[in-house]
Amino acid sequence: MNKFPAAAGLALALISGAALAADLPTHKAPPVAAPSAYNWGGLYGGINVGYGFSGNNSNWGSLSAPQVNVAQWGSGVAAIPSGVLGGGQVGYNYQWNPYLVLGAEADIQASDVNGSGYWTGGAQTGNAIVTGRSYLGYDWFGTARGRIGLTMPGYSNFLVYGTGGFAYGYVNNTTSTSFLVTNPVGNGASGVSTFGNTQVGWTAGGGVEWSPLTFPAWSAKVEYLYTDLGSVRQGVYSTYTSNPIYGFGASRTSQMQFNTVRVGLNWHFNPFVGEPIVAKY
Repeated sequence: MNKFPAAAGLALALISGAALAADLPTHKAPPVAAPSAYNWGGLYGGINVGYGFSGNNSNWGSLSAPQVNVAQWGSGVAAIPSGVLGGGQVGYNYQWNPYLVLGAEADIQASDVNGSGYWTGGAQTGNAIVTGRSYLGYDWFGTARGRIGLTMPGYSNFLVYGTGGFAYGYVNNTTSTSFLVTNPVGNGASGVSTFGNTQVGWTAGGGVEWSPLTFPAWSAKVEYLYTDLGSVRQGVYSTYTSNPIYGFGASRTSQMQFNTVRVGLNWHFNPFVGEPIVAKY
């Protein structure tokens, strides 16, 4: 008879405990954070410094005079410019996704890239010695380019990019030629032609850019560009002659292509640069 009240009491205690447990708050594990990437998007500007150089810019032409005839007199006259350069750039990046960055950039450079070449040869008649001098210099130049870049897996703050577009620059080009007649000794003629103008063309290249995670508003880059500003053909005529019969006319073509390697520092002043891009699942 005493077992029934005890069993009923146990059942009542179990029901009360279950009801109390249902009213207690529940705790779930926090959600796993989605992976994030450095944000290259937005406006930026900066400075750069570098070095420019070109190969053998062969120049060719012809020279003719009543008593002196030299074909292709300029084949050996080549100015090989090289020197330092520096300037600034501004641009805009659009972060297409965590791995692809599209953008545009414009820059302007002051330049000390220049060089000279000399040539000496004999006239075809064997009666004169012909000399030529070539100078080619880029006073300044600039570009307006598109950019397409890829971030490295696991290193979204490291960007590898290709770039290309429009180029322009001010070119100084001077060519001179002269000849000395050996028989009779002392006769000869000389002339000079100077060209200075803004040339237009194209440029293409690529580079790498890196932003430290501790300073996401800044980035450093190393960049290579090949620039082609076309060519210029000049006429050279005698401005001095010891005798009217030694007057001459000549021509020369100069190629204007050069390479640049430069390092730069950019400040990303878009207020959202550096905030992570969260991949959505």
